[in-house]
Amino acid sequence: SRFQVKRICVKSGGALSLQSHSHRCEHWVVVEGKAKVTIGDEVKLVTEGQSVYVPRGAIHRMENPGKSLMVLIEVQAGSYLGEDDIVR
Repeated sequence: SRFQVKRICVKSGGALSLQSHSHRCEHWVVVEGKAKVTIGDEVKLVTEGQSVYVPRGAIHRMENPGKSLMVLIEVQAGSYLGEDDIVR
């Protein structure tokens, strides 16, 4: 009830919305391709086998700048994990 694991796939050129969460943090591990990750004011490229931590409340986004599918594993942890905790 305090953690959840998701597999997220983003097509080439795709991006997820800029968002934040009040009740959870996230840890992203790229397992295929590469991700352009925005956390707060920092933007960096994360490749296969690398990971990033998204603190609770941080504005964040992931994008796929590559030519092939990007796959990452997202581990969510916190007091509430509902989808209505997403602020876009």
